[in-house]
Amino acid sequence: MNCTSCNNGFLKPSSIEGQFPAHTCTDCGGNWILIEDYAAWLTLNPDYQFSENIKIEPEAEDTKKALICPASGAIMRKFRISASNQHRVDHSSAVGGIWLDRGEWELLKAEGLAGSLNAIVTNQWQSKIRENSAEQTFSNLYKDKFGIDSYEKVKEFRAWLNEQPQQAELKAYLLAEDPYSAEV
Repeated sequence: MNCTSCNNGFLKPSSIEGQFPAHTCTDCGGNWILIEDYAAWLTLNPDYQFSENIKIEPEAEDTKKALICPASGAIMRKFRISASNQHRVDHSSAVGGIWLDRGEWELLKAEGLAGSLNAIVTNQWQSKIRENSAEQTFSNLYKDKFGIDSYEKVKEFRAWLNEQPQQAELKAYLLAEDPYSAEV
């Protein structure tokens, strides 16, 4: 198979850390992994701990262009790996394969995601990333708007308020222009 990323090398059979099958590009060093091979290996090795001595490339590559599946010729989709990282892996739903650019495997290990490679491409995982990203965006917005100290205080108060049995009455009291006035 020819490399889907650099189009210069070819994919030769290899393995990731000597554990599960992959095909590595002879030119750019990217890896083509079939999810079924990874999942089968993971099922047989549920307690395997990936090395803590992670050698991170100076910068993990992340192809911006759409990649073509080396097996089916279909366009692959990009999936974010986490809410804290904008990096994306390429997935071919046609054959259930994942393309990892050079350094992405090390990045997955550094993020603690090497044991979750098959989950990253699920709708549930991606929904959680979007939810966490939105939460972080709003948190940053509130910190900028209120200031960090005020934001922390209002979060603490909000948590306290949500635990109160008279929550509706307390909110009405807070929102009333003059809570001591008899006028409506």
